[in-house]
Amino acid sequence: MLRWFQALLPREDNFFRLFAAHADTLVVGAAALRRMLDGGEETPTWCAAIVDAEHKADDVAREVLVAVRRSFITPFDRSDIRRLTNSLDDAVDQMQKTAKAVTLYEVRDFSPHMRELGDVAVQAAALTVEAVSLLPEMTRERLRLNALTEQIAHLESHSDDLYDAGMKALYQAQKREGGGDALAFIIGAEIYDHLEKVVDRFEDVANHINGVLVEHL
Repeated sequence: MLRWFQALLPREDNFFRLFAAHADTLVVGAAALRRMLDGGEETPTWCAAIVDAEHKADDVAREVLVAVRRSFITPFDRSDIRRLTNSLDDAVDQMQKTAKAVTLYEVRDFSPHMRELGDVAVQAAALTVEAVSLLPEMTRERLRLNALTEQIAHLESHSDDLYDAGMKALYQAQKREGGGDALAFIIGAEIYDHLEKVVDRFEDVANHINGVLVEHL
């Protein structure tokens, strides 16, 4: 009877499977985000792909939270699982907010700095998915995990520089035009803000992974 009951409960390794699935949605979303920033007539298609990735991430997050409630044994503290799950979800949510702004304002042209921010998001997603894949062996892989989270922090710092450079370029363009296209400046600034926050959310994931390492090693 006990064995039958235990079979109904989520296995501990299922959490790692779900974390990996969640991280995969970030890779898909970041790739679509970067393609969106190429602009042109395909922009709405890539916006829709980002939204689809966000919906899949929501499905995984719900599955994790149900598993947390049903499980007697979890791979690490329940509150850490929730924080990690929420941070993964926030990253793809921020991509969706970016796509929503692009759709709302019907933007089809993006600056070089915006595309560079998209490149940074793709790099951060790749590092994140690797870090999440190492969580089942966090004791053995702690040095690599620390290195990965540090790289993500460096990317976030680089994204701040790209944001500043992009905003300066927007301002200088307005000056050259005599401040004539204020709406373009406002829309550009909003998109820059969303893109920079995408990378911020990846750093949040890295910080929560670091927190797990500190608590459980």
